[in-house]
Amino acid sequence: MHDLAEALAVRNEEKGGALYPLEPRESPFRDFGVNVRVLWPGDPNALYHSEGVQEGFLVLSGECRLIVEEEERLLRQWDYFHCPAGTRQVLVGAGEGPCVIVMIGARPDDPIHYPVSDVAARYGASAANETAVPDEAYADWPGDYTPIRLPWPLDSGR
Repeated sequence: MHDLAEALAVRNEEKGGALYPLEPRESPFRDFGVNVRVLWPGDPNALYHSEGVQEGFLVLSGECRLIVEEEERLLRQWDYFHCPAGTRQVLVGAGEGPCVIVMIGARPDDPIHYPVSDVAARYGASAANETAVPDEAYADWPGDYTPIRLPWPLDSGR
């Protein structure tokens, strides 16, 4: 059982928000991953990318900007986005406070593709050069994630 009020998240203070994995590290689900991501306004969850598998995103609270296939859409509480395999996308925190999102996805066997996106670049969420190598795509992102405990329910503070 996971109680997010007691769980440790990992957080990068500069990008990526906070991540609560909802599966044990020692025995992750074989076929899919599930986590809760907290994004503050301006925080992208990743770089603009596409995967060879489907994903799903459910906004539990707050607002985020979905950039999908070079289009922007605002998602609010209880909005759900089903992302078919091969769809280019990223989420960026929006609104006045944190956005909490449940993220579910099949485990990809194929490499993740990171295209260059002018729209995502406005939010610091585009790879500098098109690549399928994560270390190249994320070369400019800070690499240190620190364990933190966030207060639940979340307030608008960082």
